[in-house]
Amino acid sequence: MTRIERAKKGEITEEVKQAASKEPVSAEQLSEDIASGVTVILRNNTHDIEPVAVGRGLYTKINANIGTSKDHISLEEELKKLDLLVELGADAVMDLSTGGPVRDIRKLMLRKSPIPVGTVPIYEAALRAAEDRGSIVRMTVDDLFEVIEEHGKEGVDFITVHSGLTLRAIEHLKQEGRVLDVVSRGGAFLVEWMLYNEKENPLYEEYDRLLDIARRYDMTLSLGDGLRPGCLEDATDRAQIEELITLGELHQRALEAGVQSMIEGPGHVPLNQVELNIRVQKELCKGAPFYVLGPLVTDVAMGYDHIAAAIGGALAAWAGADFLCYVTPAEHIRLPSIEDVREGVVASKIAAHAADIAKGLRGAMERDQKMARYRKALDWEGQISQSFDPEKVRRYRESLPPSESQVCSMCGEFCAIKTVERALKREK
Repeated sequence: MTRIERAKKGEITEEVKQAASKEPVSAEQLSEDIASGVTVILRNNTHDIEPVAVGRGLYTKINANIGTSKDHISLEEELKKLDLLVELGADAVMDLSTGGPVRDIRKLMLRKSPIPVGTVPIYEAALRAAEDRGSIVRMTVDDLFEVIEEHGKEGVDFITVHSGLTLRAIEHLKQEGRVLDVVSRGGAFLVEWMLYNEKENPLYEEYDRLLDIARRYDMTLSLGDGLRPGCLEDATDRAQIEELITLGELHQRALEAGVQSMIEGPGHVPLNQVELNIRVQKELCKGAPFYVLGPLVTDVAMGYDHIAAAIGGALAAWAGADFLCYVTPAEHIRLPSIEDVREGVVASKIAAHAADIAKGLRGAMERDQKMARYRKALDWEGQISQSFDPEKVRRYRESLPPSESQVCSMCGEFCAIKTVERALKREK
């Protein structure tokens, strides 16, 4: 039985109890939410990791993408990125490798990662088709499902599948007159395959086959948004909403089959449309967990896209998004470096935490309360311990001269905290 089927029978498993112990909800509530499809646990039944729950009433989770490209292949560097993102508190990692020995990279990541691992199987299927048959468009349906089966068997915890990208959705895309038609790499592969072969998307047409594989491994389907907007001008258009309607239907079919699924969302969205996007998704998809890329609230933040994404991510999570995919400063420019990964994870963690405070989740404010008291006491070690990037804070502190070891160099001897403390003591 899958975890959905156990939850529907009222069975509260040890896995659910373990996941609930780290959340502001009871194991009973978590189990009920899994049964109703508004919460998922990211863990393949063959992958020996602690379960991570994503969904209604839970702390906002973040995912970090890493992986090689054809032009930059360094397994050592990717493993360093993995270690760093785990250290900084990412809740999941996606291997998006498209260069080098991608299967070996994935297997090593699954062995090394203590957190859930996600993949996009069509990347590997497309690579194989290009290598073996000369073109992505010559990929067969069996080629694609063979790769999906391999990912499940190897222990991948969640996979992105663009099952809502149908021929009908492509017609909406053609009529829409977008500035940036498709910016999803997996979505672009499928659009090219569908139009060249004049066939329906196999991830939609043979969705039951996909469900059978996911069910076998209790692998979560992350129903991808192949038509997510790639610029503000394209946000919340008919093509995006057409795909979202289909994703809502597919989520319901997955739930009925005992398969966990979540919905992926945009993308580039103006600040005033972020909350709208979340509310529309939650309505059309019956409260399914929502996994968003950013969203980026401006198109012109190159080099600082992690900040644009953190702004959108905080608002999205406050409005109901459950899972934030980080964005690094290298977005739209290059493969992220180790330092880019650091910046991206920290920015996304800040966004998720700010949203959890705004949502009033139990325990969300504790870290900030501790920080305030450490600041009052000028306890620098305490402040470092509560920061999202302790290494950076310690490096800044160590750059100060010994004379400023108790204060910061901004105020120095005129420290507001020390000044007022002295004044209040004199008054007594």
